[in-house]
Amino acid sequence: MKILLAEDDVRLGELTAHMLRKKTGCDVDWVTTGSCAFDYATASSYDVVVLDWMMPDGDGRDTCFKLRKTGYRGAILMLTAKDALQDRVGGLDAGADDYMVKPFETDELLARLRALMRRNFAPLQEDVVRIGDWELQRTSQIVLQGDREVQLSPREFQILDLLLQNKGRTLTREIILDKIWGLDADVNLKTIDAIVKLIRKKLEPFASRELIQSVRGVGYKIDA
Repeated sequence: MKILLAEDDVRLGELTAHMLRKKTGCDVDWVTTGSCAFDYATASSYDVVVLDWMMPDGDGRDTCFKLRKTGYRGAILMLTAKDALQDRVGGLDAGADDYMVKPFETDELLARLRALMRRNFAPLQEDVVRIGDWELQRTSQIVLQGDREVQLSPREFQILDLLLQNKGRTLTREIILDKIWGLDADVNLKTIDAIVKLIRKKLEPFASRELIQSVRGVGYKIDA
């Protein structure tokens, strides 16, 4: 998961970038101008752009509008001290997906980013997914390694499928919980760890290395 942070306040930018890396395990790039934000976002692939409203070279709304005009499809969260209704409407009309007023609480920023990341997942269209010598058949819910079939339970298959849909991205336990059971489900996050352990145990005899990688304190991913 990649986040681009555009914030011209050096102290706030450093703190926010550090907090995002620590709390989410995501790759975070930090820039201090709207022009840099535009260049970075159009040159690389970001899941979320966190865009400050006021920056030295202009209005964050203009950067947001330019990004949308060039076809940028990632999520955009606007940060600003402006809390008037017309300002919020202006930011959203410029192409932002969400709007957050400064000063903000860290927990709320993280929650909003998780919501944007969930919303930004692209559905996988192919029935057959391959990674290395593994093949996952979504309709029949079968996992093959060569001519050998690995028997997974429905929940095991769903989690493996979700991780494969998002190859190269780190999925937090909360995101996995939400996508598989729903956040209101009475399921402990440790249940996810237990199911991943079972998947690994079933795949282990057929793999030279672990397919599912742990991201300590955050969640799991499958390398692209």
